[in-house]
Amino acid sequence: MSGDLDNNHRAAFVVRSESGFNFEIRSTDRPQLRPWEVLVKLSVTGICGTDLSLAAGHLGPCRDVLGHEGVGRVVEIGSGVDPSIVKTNDRVGIAWVRDVCGRCSCCREPGGETRCLEQQNSGRKWDGTFAEYCVIPSRYILTIPEDKSVPDEHIAPILCGGVTAYKALKTCKATPGEWVAIVGAAGGVGGLAVQYAKSMGYRVAAIDVGPHEKSCLSLGAEAYLDASAPDMAASLRKLTPNEAGVRAVIVTAGSGRAYQSALEILAVFGTLVCVGIPPPDQAMSLHPLTVIDRGITVIGTLVGTRTETLEALEFVRRGSVKPKVTLTSFEELDQVAHKPATAGKLVLKF
Repeated sequence: MSGDLDNNHRAAFVVRSESGFNFEIRSTDRPQLRPWEVLVKLSVTGICGTDLSLAAGHLGPCRDVLGHEGVGRVVEIGSGVDPSIVKTNDRVGIAWVRDVCGRCSCCREPGGETRCLEQQNSGRKWDGTFAEYCVIPSRYILTIPEDKSVPDEHIAPILCGGVTAYKALKTCKATPGEWVAIVGAAGGVGGLAVQYAKSMGYRVAAIDVGPHEKSCLSLGAEAYLDASAPDMAASLRKLTPNEAGVRAVIVTAGSGRAYQSALEILAVFGTLVCVGIPPPDQAMSLHPLTVIDRGITVIGTLVGTRTETLEALEFVRRGSVKPKVTLTSFEELDQVAHKPATAGKLVLKF
């Protein structure tokens, strides 16, 4: 089939300068397959904050072509690929984790593949999804079930932000019916976390800074609290049985202050789930006595496995989670990347 494909394709390259970075769309050679790889023609790709941090140089070395929320169709299969794994025209997702070794201690741990010691990531080891074509290793392919009710632009946000939110809630140890707080609820990941929490049976308190009550309540939160209010913690505790606090706090905001406030609203034996990444100079102050005295758990989660991604997508298929998507053209990447963050997810269409 390679003879039917264009030899060139469009890709967005990071161009850095003293004033920052820009994305420049260029025509470049289409990726060539190695025997164990699969070629995907993308239909859409999401924009994640991690991509912008990589572009800005805040997260270490990266490729010139970023992106890790891509959805498309298989158009070519390497000569060494097992035909039972994938076939032409399969719908697939391309996420942050592009490949894992399958043999390290993390890979052998149930659900541990996202912490593979030799993992290869989109935008780092591999060119990312800000391009019309991508190659992926066949052994780590994520095939997306065919369903006309779930368009590609609704899948893209789940490949990173959605599965991250779902995995955090799956990890939080709360029982359906108990209160869970989402800190950073007005953001892309936070908004999805509110929807997943509601769908999983939790009572949801949404926390952010500013007038986001209407949007957060529309996503399924029972209460909205402004984190800048001096009585925020006391107000939230009053909502919970015996004013004990919430059973779990999912912090999706990249703020040290957000983590500090989370400790104030957490119940005894509660769980603090760390998702958002604050700048290096922002930290949370936590004395061991707090952990000992209150029996709290502090845990970090990182995206999700392929199985968890499919689990997260099932909520979308059933209509209980509805990603808020702003769909725009690939040519607008540089323009939208420099706009203030929105409550939903930005998705580019090729």
